[in-house]
Amino acid sequence: MLNAVLVILASYLIGSIPFGLIIGKIWANLDVREYGSGNIGTSNVLRTVGLPAAIIVFALDVGKGAIAVYLGSLVGGEIVQILAGVAAIAGHNWPIYLKFKGGKGIATSLGAVVSLTPMIALILLGLWIIIVGITRYISLASLTAAVLFPIFLIVSRSSTAYIVAGFMISAFAFYRHRANIQRLLAGTELKIGEKGKKS
Repeated sequence: MLNAVLVILASYLIGSIPFGLIIGKIWANLDVREYGSGNIGTSNVLRTVGLPAAIIVFALDVGKGAIAVYLGSLVGGEIVQILAGVAAIAGHNWPIYLKFKGGKGIATSLGAVVSLTPMIALILLGLWIIIVGITRYISLASLTAAVLFPIFLIVSRSSTAYIVAGFMISAFAFYRHRANIQRLLAGTELKIGEKGKKS
């Protein structure tokens, strides 16, 4: 029990590592929080720093979710793995190192979901790519994937623990995308390729 608690705490701390902020500082000597959406995630890094930096941030943020689930598997079963993955996502969204002002958790969610339900993750990733390709809205693709995730878990007859976690991860995504939803409705959301201005 103690080991499980420690792993969940460690997963939160790992999730809290602000790779977008770190890479932005190293790559371009700028604080990505001062540009575009002010977010530390892949999308804002892409707009403010560029594609190579964004790819690195994406990979590192995905890794946070995957590592958390792996750590959970070392000390417990399904429940511990799920809680560790959710803790990493929560860490990314509300990082202790940045006064609980973090990213939107999509890449870290992908890392956790790939580790927990790889087939569903691949389907969602494929749909995400298609939606981005058609609309050029990363946020719309991410929100669509967030809606479909718990539905796919229900359809595939996953365990109650997985379904509850699916709804929680989906709720995290929608809560963190509140401003994006408003901009999508207003027609002011930035499309992929559009530069983020200093805020």
